[in-house]
This record gives sequence, structure tokens and C-alpha cells, in this order.
Amino acid sequence: MRITGQLIDTTGGAHIWADRFDGALDDIFELQDQVASNVVGAIEPRLRLSEIEKAARKRCDRRLQSILLTHPPERCSGFVVPFSEDGGKALSEAEITEALYLARQALEIGKDDPDALWMAADTVSILAHEHATAAGAIDRALRLNPNSAHGWMARDWVACCQNQPRPAIEALKRAVRLSPLDPLGYFFSGGLALAHLSAGEYEEALDWADPCFREYPRYLIALLIKLVCCAHLGRTEQAQSAMGQLLDLARGQRSLGSDQTQLATIHRQL
Repeated sequence: MRITGQLIDTTGGAHIWADRFDGALDDIFELQDQVASNVVGAIEPRLRLSEIEKAARKRCDRRLQSILLTHPPERCSGFVVPFSEDGGKALSEAEITEALYLARQALEIGKDDPDALWMAADTVSILAHEHATAAGAIDRALRLNPNSAHGWMARDWVACCQNQPRPAIEALKRAVRLSPLDPLGYFFSGGLALAHLSAGEYEEALDWADPCFREYPRYLIALLIKLVCCAHLGRTEQAQSAMGQLLDLARGQRSLGSDQTQLATIHRQL
């Protein structure tokens, strides 16, 4: 049996998402659960980005302000430096303080909102290194919504920060299964590269770092992972090439010189 799904924004007719699912009718209930899980996992990230883009064109509420600070559309900060929306500049200390304030508020009052929980957890992990607090919040978010691809993505980062590469890999594999065409798929690739590197699996890490960098060429962590893996594998020329690219990109990102916090976090993980 083939089931096709499509999501259209009825207010403007914009196409948001479409996919198809193939399965056998041997167990109709298992097929039903599989389709429901895949549809929820695939729709959620695209729907959220669509809503964020709408909010960015209007006056944002405080929850979306905190999301935009740490997850701006098409310019997500990921594992290196937190960016704001104005041209990829680093967040100021005041913006980081506000983001953390809003995130901690969300952790207190959003205990039944899985999206608020994992986003707030991601924020306190990246900006304040409160990984144990973040892990607890993400676990609750995933109990509330086990089909949240981005929740599993956030779980990967926190697990890496807690030196737990195996749970990190499993979390991101689940995220990929839930949302194989995710708009932020390069985060999935980058997270898997980092997790495999943390596990000492250098070939596997390279397999994920290369497509991550191809999809998002400003993503320094992908090059950093490639550099370290090539060095471990004795591939001197490739390591030197990655180093040259890394230095060129770093020079172009002024924020790196003034905000070393996130890069230091990655170095600790490597």
C-alpha cells in the first residue's frame, strides 16, 4: 500500500510539505502507527519554520523571540557560535542573558509543552553549559512527544556534551527516521559526525561531516571534525586542506574572535 500526504497553508496556498509512505497490509495497525509517526515527525519542523517565518514578519511574542534568538531561520547557530538575525553577527552578552532568562522561564512554566522544553533545554545547554538540566528537560519533552525530530536532535547535542556518544548516535538516527528531508538536516549530519568522532569512529564521522559541510558551507564544526578525523587517520594532505578552509572561514566570521565559548565547548568534546 502507498499512502501520500500533503500539507498546504490554506491562507495563501503555499506548499509546506509532501511525502509518501509504502508499507504492507500484514499488520494494518503497525502500518498506521508508522505513517502517523512519520507524518508527525516530518511535518513538525517544517510547520515550525513556517510559523517562525510568519512571526518574523510581524511582532513576535516572547516565546518566539527566544526561538529566533537561538534558532533563526536558515541561520541556526548549532554547535559553534550563537547568532542573531542581523547578518549572522554573534549574539551580544545582553542577548545571551535575555535568551537564558526566557529559556529558564520556559522550563518553569512550559512543562507540558514539548517544543518549549527542548528549545529551552537546547538554549541553556549551548549558552550556559547546563547539560544535566537540559537533559532532564529534553527527556520530558520526548516523553510528551516521542515523534519530535528536533527534540531528538537536541538530545544528541546534550548527550555528546555528557560524553555519551552511543545515546547521541541513536537519538539522531531516530531524528533522521522521523524527518528524512528536514530543512535543518545538516544539523543531523553534523551531530552524527560529532557523535561518531566522540566514539573514536573516524571514518564514520567523516562520512557525516562531508555532506554536512556541503549543505551548509559556513558550518565550522564540520570542517573541524574533518580536520581531527583526517589527523587521526594519518591523512595529512586532507587535514592540511581542511585546516586552510577552516582558517579562511574563521577569518570571515568576526564573531569567532570575540566569542570563543562555543568553540571551546567543541574542543572539549573532541
